[in-house]
Amino acid sequence: MENSSADAASRARAIIIEQLGIDPARAVDEASIVDDLGADYLEVAQIVMMIEDEFNIQISDDVAEAVITVGDVIYVVMSKTES
Repeated sequence: MENSSADAASRARAIIIEQLGIDPARAVDEASIVDDLGADYLEVAQIVMMIEDEFNIQISDDVAEAVITVGDVIYVVMSKTES
């Protein structure tokens, strides 16, 4: 289970890195997707959609609006994919 958790976190982080075209070293858990990584509203929405597609999960608007950091994205993925 630990391996699949690490894999899910890595895949979620890779989506953020790819969508924003940033240096992977900047995608630390504490980094704010908007303030630190420079995403705009459209990019955040695209990240949410890509995460939903990649992990076959649904993220409500309320949850999506509460996602601030890279770590928040990973937390949402983990909580939605745990069996």
